Amino acid sequence: MAGILEQVDKRTNLVGENRLEILMFRLNGRQTFGINVFKVQEVLTCPRLTNIPQSHPAMRGIATIRNKTIPVIDLAASIGLRPLENKPENLIIITEYNGTVQAFLVEAVDRIVNMNWQGIKSPPKGIGRNNYMTAVTEVDDKLVEIIDVEKILSEIISVDVYLENAEQLIGKDGNTLKFLIADDSMVARNQVQRTAEQLGVECVVATTGKEALDVLKSMADEGVEVAKEFNLVISDIEMPVMDGYTLTSEIRDDARLKDLNVMLHSSLSGGFNESMTLKVKADKFIPKFQAEQLAAEIKALLIEKGEI
Repeated sequence: MAGILEQVDKRTNLVGENRLEILMFRLNGRQTFGINVFKVQEVLTCPRLTNIPQSHPAMRGIATIRNKTIPVIDLAASIGLRPLENKPENLIIITEYNGTVQAFLVEAVDRIVNMNWQGIKSPPKGIGRNNYMTAVTEVDDKLVEIIDVEKILSEIISVDVYLENAEQLIGKDGNTLKFLIADDSMVARNQVQRTAEQLGVECVVATTGKEALDVLKSMADEGVEVAKEFNLVISDIEMPVMDGYTLTSEIRDDARLKDLNVMLHSSLSGGFNESMTLKVKADKFIPKFQAEQLAAEIKALLIEKGEI
């Protein structure tokens, strides 16, 4: 256990190389689940919890950790499994998503594995919209389900994507703006799309960086001036197969695509993402997810680039 705790804060340097590390854990069965280490702050034995009256059924309570009050969510209950029993050996994984800190209650933590995003696959088609997987992979011939934490949080802690005074954005030639949106989380993808559509923008969506790149290159192969077809590419950073940094690098390295405007966003904020954005020559980084901020940053970038 000590070894895992020591590793958690040493692994973020893999981001930007199309690599990640996964913290593997179990809930109340033999199935192994995973979470991106880049989102993890620490792993602790579950402390004493204080109940929150009339809270979501998956909310186990709040804990005071290092003088901070942190909500603790039963990860098993939140994805439709049997709630975890109260055991002294239960652990909490403290994470940062979308600018908030929360802890997930789990039964046991296994280990950290180093992966290439190419080895992380999108969930199988046909499993339905109600699943809580954002990706799957195999470790030692065993299936590991990567959990869509953003979907869980959207159900427990509502995220408002309504723009109170949505200003319609019109292209400089009076044309409708068109964005390409790439995000592996269905919830996050829909949040970005709904925000953009309130601005009068037409959207094309992709579930991975590779899928987005295939769309762009296919259009370029057909002779389309892609930078005129899409006014902006908005991409998540952490995605299966190809992350947002690699997607941006591929765009900049292709003479047919290099003039595209690219905005990266992530559920993990911080200076590291800012510096990586500069390194891969993306135009902007913003943390997820505040609709008003996203709308304001989109408008500012499009004005700067002469798109509106």
